[in-house]
Amino acid sequence: MKTKATINIASVKKRILVILRLANRYKALLFFLLIAGLYGFILLRINSLSNIPASETDVAELQNAAKQPHIKEATITRLRSLQDNSVRVQTLFSETRNNPFNE
Repeated sequence: MKTKATINIASVKKRILVILRLANRYKALLFFLLIAGLYGFILLRINSLSNIPASETDVAELQNAAKQPHIKEATITRLRSLQDNSVRVQTLFSETRNNPFNE
C-alpha cells in the first residue's frame, strides 16, 4: 500500500520553530565555528598564495624597471681626495670596507 505524502503547513511551522530553538540554544557555538572556519580558510588561502613562485617574465620586467644607482665622477674624485688627506676618514673607510654592518 502506498500512502500519499502531504505537507501540512502547521507541521512545517512546528519543525522550523524547533530548529530555530535549537539554533538559538547553540548560537555561541555556531558563531565560534563560523569564525574558526573563516579564519582557517584565510590561513589556507594566504599559505597557498605565498608559495607561488614568480614567473621569469615578471622577474625580468622588474629587473629592467629598477634604476641603477649613479654617482657622479666628480663626487668620487672628491671623496678619494678627502680620504687621502685625512687620517680619520682613512680609518672610517677602512673600517667600513672590513665590516660594512658595524656601527
